[in-house]
Amino acid sequence: MNIFRLIGDMSHLAAIIILLLKIWKSRSCSGISGKTQFLFATVFTCRYLDLFTNFISIYNTSMKIFFLASSYATIYLIFMKFKATYNRNHDTFRFEILLAVAGVLALLLNHEFSVTEILWTFSIYLESVAVLPQLFMISKTGEAESITSHYLFALGSYRGLYILNWIYRYYMEGHLDWVAIVSGIVQTGLYCDFFYLYITKVMKGKNLTLPA
Repeated sequence: MNIFRLIGDMSHLAAIIILLLKIWKSRSCSGISGKTQFLFATVFTCRYLDLFTNFISIYNTSMKIFFLASSYATIYLIFMKFKATYNRNHDTFRFEILLAVAGVLALLLNHEFSVTEILWTFSIYLESVAVLPQLFMISKTGEAESITSHYLFALGSYRGLYILNWIYRYYMEGHLDWVAIVSGIVQTGLYCDFFYLYITKVMKGKNLTLPA
């Protein structure tokens, strides 16, 4: 494991912890897209089907368990425990389209036509666009709470760092995975406008509001 992947993983962990603490401390999931969280739960479920059959390291297994458990915990908090605070009327992105497109791409563009490989590829494609319902929700409301902004910044940073991880692995190990790389670039690209607003507003102590 190289430093870029390690920091990327820590950024991903930080994003999830920030989100869970935000919901639990405020006793509210206001401003959080339940659809995005459902997509992330789907991503981790499809990707980590090998949890009990393919042991790589304690670190790897621990991360898989954390991502699975935290994604389902988030779903529980949004749709059950604090469902009264869920902004359903603003969370209107047609996420079914993302599921369908990712599914078709996984069937057409994969490394191996097997169930586990197709589901893994599906999770990669889906993760690249899973944040779209959250970004769409912010565009509808015109603003995001600071803590939600911190969550999204950490989440976007994780993918940006993974691009550096792939570059490092290509030059140091000769490893190249175009499915993961292209999907990662797409995912990072979706955050570009958000990164700009975060740096110019949130980091200066202002609320993240979209231009009128």
